[in-house]
Amino acid sequence: MNLREFSPTQPVILGFDPGRDKCGLAVIGLDRQLHYHQVVPANAAIATIETLRQKYPISLIVMGDQTTAKQWKQRLQKELVEQLNIILVDERYTTLEARDRYWQMYPPKGLTKLLPQGMRQPPRPIDDIVAILLIERYLNRLAESVSS
Repeated sequence: MNLREFSPTQPVILGFDPGRDKCGLAVIGLDRQLHYHQVVPANAAIATIETLRQKYPISLIVMGDQTTAKQWKQRLQKELVEQLNIILVDERYTTLEARDRYWQMYPPKGLTKLLPQGMRQPPRPIDDIVAILLIERYLNRLAESVSS
């Protein structure tokens, strides 16, 4: 049986890369197991978060701190049925990192393999991968504070 079909029992973190038109969402456990990632239209983000909360024991939201962060944080606090802690994480360079991570997660095939990695463009939006990186940055920061 595939264990990934079951919801985790440990708390999980929701990564949220907010945008004007689209938002990246990811759900990762404290064990760094990826349970979900998706890019959704901005107008469906809150409904999607509510659906994810019914499926996963989400303990907090980790969100990028750039362009639309302030408005989105206020909106989440106002519109979510139950409040969640929202932690802002430095979002700088995540888009570049997400492009590299995309190719690690989905190795290029065919002619794309021949292009140098820096010239490859992912064939879809990668906001969900940015959301994954935001959670990883948060977990790494937690690990550093515990070990120092």
